Amino acid sequence: MTSNRPLHGIRIIDLSMGWAGPLAARNLADLGADVIKVESCENFDWWRSWEATQEWIDEDGAEKSPAFNSVNRNNRNITLDLSNPKGRELLLRLIRTANAVMENFSGSVLPKLNLSYDVFKKEKEDIILLSMHAFGSTGPWKMFRAYGSTVEQSSGLPHVNGVSSDPPMMHHIAYGDAVAGLNGVSALLVALRHQAKTGKGQFIDLSQVESLFPLVAHGITEFTANGKEPLRNGNKSKFFAPNGVYPCKGEDKWIVIQVLNEDQWLSFQELVGTPLKDFGDLKDRLSRLEDLDKAISEWTSSKESQRLMYVLQAAKIPAASTHTMPTLLNDPHLNSRNFWQWLDRAVVGNQPNPSAPFRVNGNRLPINTPAPTLGQHNQEVLTEILELNQTEIDQLEEIGIIGTKPKMPSS
Repeated sequence: MTSNRPLHGIRIIDLSMGWAGPLAARNLADLGADVIKVESCENFDWWRSWEATQEWIDEDGAEKSPAFNSVNRNNRNITLDLSNPKGRELLLRLIRTANAVMENFSGSVLPKLNLSYDVFKKEKEDIILLSMHAFGSTGPWKMFRAYGSTVEQSSGLPHVNGVSSDPPMMHHIAYGDAVAGLNGVSALLVALRHQAKTGKGQFIDLSQVESLFPLVAHGITEFTANGKEPLRNGNKSKFFAPNGVYPCKGEDKWIVIQVLNEDQWLSFQELVGTPLKDFGDLKDRLSRLEDLDKAISEWTSSKESQRLMYVLQAAKIPAASTHTMPTLLNDPHLNSRNFWQWLDRAVVGNQPNPSAPFRVNGNRLPINTPAPTLGQHNQEVLTEILELNQTEIDQLEEIGIIGTKPKMPSS
């Protein structure tokens, strides 16, 4: 890590898996922290795969997951079997050298391993532990296991999306992970600041479900104010018209148009011309949404989406051409900001990596290393940090505490 980054000199032990914890860790690593991710050969990160088969192991499947590779860059990676007393001891020795530990297991996992904030604190008085459980570390649901979509349901988010004639609308994007990850890194940065100023650590109890509540704030607020749940209107709005996604020229090409006030409406009406001449003020447009959307769709369907976006933006009408994954990779705006950073990685070759979404003094943060392979830094970490000799490392590998390949679960 380069010495001019804000978190240079900070070490994070990352026990987390999936998206939520590793996303928080990725932000810390981008800022210069030495993030050491700990997996084991049997209990590897589930974003490598949910389960192992011998064929998957033989074909290096653990190194081919785009999800894992995108969220674990700039990290170091070691394997330790924490169910083995020796593996647990090595983890605790590693924690003595760290500023913070992160985990996003269900509530029962660390207790089974006889690990906790109190245990970590005995090893290092000022350690920080960030726990990112689905429902937090207290309450009747503290032991419940959950993933992104179940967290999404528990937050109420599906009940404010979609249309009222359909069942609650799941996104299947696992918003709980992504939003919790961003909340997690924010909380940890504050804790690191506190640690630097006071010499004290702390336990951060983060609930992924509670992290999602701001996304349903409008529903909570409306119910609190008038006792009614908001209607699910899909792309429609009860405040603006037009407000929707409209088809453009070509296959699966679309544009979002959102008219927020009467000045924008008059500009849009003049631009479109005859198809909109019979529509009046907002009240009239809201009462005739189906006809309005049909007229706009007929007009946009012959237009190229990006060109139309620029025309509408020039007229001060909010509009955006919808992106697909291929168009994102080739977007001229992103490319002008050097957003995609291409790195060679073992097994998968040259791959694009998204830059951090912020710049420091106008400069993007370079991605120094792609996501590590399983146990890639065993030798480096065990010798340089824990000061083990080669005989000790060979013995650890021989008895299966460390390794560089996934293993089938023990029977």
